[in-house]
Amino acid sequence: MNVLVINAGSSSLKYQLLNPATGALLAKGLCERIGIDGKFTYKPQLEGKEAIKAADIAMPTHNEAIAAVLNALVDAKNGVIGSMKEIDAVGHRVVHGGEKFAKSVVITDEVMAAIEACNPLAPLHNPANIIGIRACQKLMPGVPMVAVFDTAFHQTMPPVAYTYALPYEYYEKDKVRRYGFHGTSHKYVAQRAADMLGKPVESLKLISCHLGNGSSVTAVDGGKSVETSMGFTPLAGLPMGTRAGDIDAGILEYLMNKYGYSIGEMLNILNKKSGMEGISGVSSDFRDLEIGAEKGDERCALAREKFAYEVKKLIGAYAAIMGGVDAIIFTAGVGENDGLERMAIASGLEYMGVKMDEDANNVRGEERVISAADSKVKVLLIPTNEELMIAMDTAALVG
Repeated sequence: MNVLVINAGSSSLKYQLLNPATGALLAKGLCERIGIDGKFTYKPQLEGKEAIKAADIAMPTHNEAIAAVLNALVDAKNGVIGSMKEIDAVGHRVVHGGEKFAKSVVITDEVMAAIEACNPLAPLHNPANIIGIRACQKLMPGVPMVAVFDTAFHQTMPPVAYTYALPYEYYEKDKVRRYGFHGTSHKYVAQRAADMLGKPVESLKLISCHLGNGSSVTAVDGGKSVETSMGFTPLAGLPMGTRAGDIDAGILEYLMNKYGYSIGEMLNILNKKSGMEGISGVSSDFRDLEIGAEKGDERCALAREKFAYEVKKLIGAYAAIMGGVDAIIFTAGVGENDGLERMAIASGLEYMGVKMDEDANNVRGEERVISAADSKVKVLLIPTNEELMIAMDTAALVG
C-alpha cells in the first residue's frame, strides 16, 4: 500500500509518498508560495530519478499545487509510481481536532464539518488543512482520505490535567482547556521507544521531549498522554525558538499599558520575538546560540541554559505525576541533533536513576540508547517521523 501524506499550510504544502508497511519513502517535496508565484520541489528516493529543486510552477491555488505533486509522482522519466491507481489513500495532517477527535478518522462530510467547527481554535492552520483536503478530493475522487490530528493523542489527558483554573463556564461554553500539540510525534516516538526497549508500550512510563523551534514535553503512561506542556495554543509551555512559553499573564497588561501595545502586537511579541531569540538577541537557532556561547556571549549561553532548565523541570514534574519513569526520549531538531543540550538537560537527573553515556550521546539524528548500560532510567534518541505515523494511521483505517 502507498499512502500520500499531505501537510497543507496557507501558502505551502509538504508531501511524502510512503509505504507504511515497510516504512519506505518513495518521494517527498514541498510546494511554496502558493497564491503568489509558485515554487515546486520534488525529491524522488529511487535510484536514477532526478530531483526538481524550487522550479517555477504557477500555483494560484492548492489545486495546482496538488496537481504538480501528482504529475511528478507519475512522470514517465522521474516518477516513482506507474499511475495514480498506485496511490491507495491520502493522509492529511490536521492541527486541531478539539474535543471531537481522540483518534485519526476517515474523512466524510460530517468529519469535514467538525473540522471546520474547530477553526476558531486554530485559525491559522485548520482552514489551510481543509483547503488541502478539498484540493485532493477534487483531483483524486474515490481515493480514501484520513485526517490525523496533532491534538488527538492528548485527548486521553484526565480533567485534572487539561482544566484551567478559570471560571468553569469558559470551558463549558467556549472549550477553553489544555489541548496539547505535536501529538503525532509523541505517539510515534513512544511506540518506537517500546520497540527499542522490547516491552509493550502499555507497561511503560515515558517522558517524550519534542525539542525544536517549537517544543513540547509529554508524559506518556501506558501508551497514553496524561500531561503535556503546550496548552490551549502552541504558545504555552517551554520557551521555544521565538515563543515565550509560560509567563505571568499580568506581564501582558503591564507591557500593553506601558508601551501602548494592542493585543495583536503583544501576541506578535510573544510568538515571534521571544524565546531563545528574545533572550539572546541573536537568533532562534540553537546552532547560532552554541557558536555565540563559545565566543563568550553571555546571553546566548543564558538562552541555552534557560531552555535546558525548563525542560529539566518538566521531566521532574512528569515523573512525579506518573509515579516514576522508565525512559526519557529526545526527538525533533534540537532533541535529535544537539548533544550538548541533551547532556545539559540530563545532567542533575542522577537522583532519578539517569546516567548518561557521553560517547553514545555524541551523535546526531541516529536512533539509539544514549544512557549508560547501568542507567536505571533509559535515555533514548529517536528521530521523529510524523509522516510515517500519519501513513500508518491512514493504512490502519482504510485497510
